[in-house]
Amino acid sequence: MRTLYIECNMGAAGDMLMAALYELLDDKEGFLNVMNHLGLPGVRLEAQPGSSCGIAGTHMKVTVHGEEEKEPAAAGCGQEHNHGNSVHTEQYHGHCHEQDHGHDHGDHHGENHKHDAGTQAPHGYHHHASPGHIARLIDGLELPEEVKRHARAVYDAIAEAEAKAHGCPVGDVHFHEVGALDAVADVTGVCYAMYLLHPERVVVSPVHVGSGTVRCAHGIMPVPAPATAALLSGVPVYGGNIQGELCTPTGAALLVHFADSFGPMPAMISHGVGIGTGTKTFEQANCVRCFLGDMQEEKNGEITELVCNIDDMTPEALSFACSRLLELGALDVYTVPGTMKKGRPGHVLTVLCPPDQEEVFARHILAQTTTNGLRARRCGKYFLIPGTERVQTPWGEVRIKKAEGFGVIHRKPEYEDVAELARKHQTSCQKMTEMILSALEKEEPMS
Repeated sequence: MRTLYIECNMGAAGDMLMAALYELLDDKEGFLNVMNHLGLPGVRLEAQPGSSCGIAGTHMKVTVHGEEEKEPAAAGCGQEHNHGNSVHTEQYHGHCHEQDHGHDHGDHHGENHKHDAGTQAPHGYHHHASPGHIARLIDGLELPEEVKRHARAVYDAIAEAEAKAHGCPVGDVHFHEVGALDAVADVTGVCYAMYLLHPERVVVSPVHVGSGTVRCAHGIMPVPAPATAALLSGVPVYGGNIQGELCTPTGAALLVHFADSFGPMPAMISHGVGIGTGTKTFEQANCVRCFLGDMQEEKNGEITELVCNIDDMTPEALSFACSRLLELGALDVYTVPGTMKKGRPGHVLTVLCPPDQEEVFARHILAQTTTNGLRARRCGKYFLIPGTERVQTPWGEVRIKKAEGFGVIHRKPEYEDVAELARKHQTSCQKMTEMILSALEKEEPMS
């Protein structure tokens, strides 16, 4: 399985993550060419050689009208944060109402820049942009729709976290003009690089958030900053001894959006490593590392079946219980009609779960249904390794769900893609599926 592992030993910021992914791309020049012709006013990306503690990598320089903020992004509500001591500082220029002002800002490598709020904004662009302005800006970029969808979702998460942190409606969150453009480049750059690399699984290490405090325009803020803490809810994090803000809201939002899981590096055959460096010097390497390779998963294992007989629940109540068990994380839930004691019609409920979750789901079943007991069976299993690939067909690009193992390959077009092409070419979903499968068989025989 094509796997991307993101190592966050020094936290994560948007530009450093983009630089690490950039190093893994086959067509680096093509990536920069697309990013520099998106239609973002005054924005330019330049990949520069970087180094930290003797480790060579890439520093992704992002400028707006020739000015570099490196990692400005999210806004607060009526808050202005000056993270002059942080490692990966983002500029927070949040206001519930637009107003003119000037600030001194520390960037995420501990350097200071003077930004005059009176700087002329590009025509048609708001000096303080709301989440709606950012969404419309992203919608107008020359990028695949899938990339824009991911970028909008990341920005929605940042806006919601900032609104929660500062106690205001999401609609009152505003982004500083220069900072917003810089951050849109970071977010869309990461989303586009992920689209080009198309990993089937993304694993992220526990996130180093830094420690101590950072000084802001309105006082001293604890690390991690409130918005970052909100975004990383449920994610394994740690503080360490390094003083300052290591993980920014943009970095946190991107990690949470793309991660399938958090934990140590899985056993994998690595085909490449990308390193995105910061410019501030520490006793440990100031970088984000991304490993791309193939994870070799076992083709057999164990699974637990939890089974019970139910004859005193209405179909609606049983259906709701099945839905809740799936929402709680069951691998599968299904019922089979049966005849119970005294000839009563009923159902045999089966819930599949990992062996180490047996007791947890036994409790869920007892809570969600009327059964007074259930049976647990530990079963051996054989399975095909799932994956996804993109293929070009005469009718357009289609995602193909693939399962492989034991000399067998199953492939099936993704329903949403088939449905979209069926509408576009005015045919039925079944007919479009048949045409796609026929085209694939001509290129490569399918098992």
